[in-house]
Amino acid sequence: MIAVIDYGMGNVRSVVKAFASLGYEVSITCSPKVIERASHVVLPGVGAFGDAMQELNNRNLTGAIRDTARDGTPFLGICIGLQVLFDSSEENPGVPGLGLIPGTVKRFQPADPELKVPHMGWNRLTFVRRPPLAEGLAENPFVYFVHSFYTAPADEAVTAATTEYDVTFTSMIWRDNMFATQFHPEKSQATGLQMLKNFAELKI
Repeated sequence: MIAVIDYGMGNVRSVVKAFASLGYEVSITCSPKVIERASHVVLPGVGAFGDAMQELNNRNLTGAIRDTARDGTPFLGICIGLQVLFDSSEENPGVPGLGLIPGTVKRFQPADPELKVPHMGWNRLTFVRRPPLAEGLAENPFVYFVHSFYTAPADEAVTAATTEYDVTFTSMIWRDNMFATQFHPEKSQATGLQMLKNFAELKI
């Protein structure tokens, strides 16, 4: 059973709908016990880093997320669900993240006035390493982004894919059983659905 964590931060229903369209059993949950028993765990979300961490802390979810990500359960973070895996964010200085991926989250500050913030719409991935989620995908697929901040891992070895938008930023991470995307697979049409299918089929 795939557990999609509901902590009041946005796009839970669209993620669930995407998995359901592929025929997978999904549970929307804010229960640490359900998360710990799940075969796969997804942490979606849109919004601000500080708000996300506040909701996760208020619902006593941080321990279950850390344990799940460390115990070998296939884990997928999406958008703000990627950013909160890091130590901190320029969006809300002083607010600690989950600390599962060393590094920070930085604000886009493009010098080119043609590059608007947020970075919104379709953009390409360049795979640095092809993770299992990329099985069956084109070499440089287009995916859908909506974000004003990007992750900067302390160790580039966790980077699975990058994207260009004023800077070259990490748009997908992969470490052991843990995957996370800055883009929205659930909004990325056939490419995104293939990624979600690959994730659901993982046995780690």
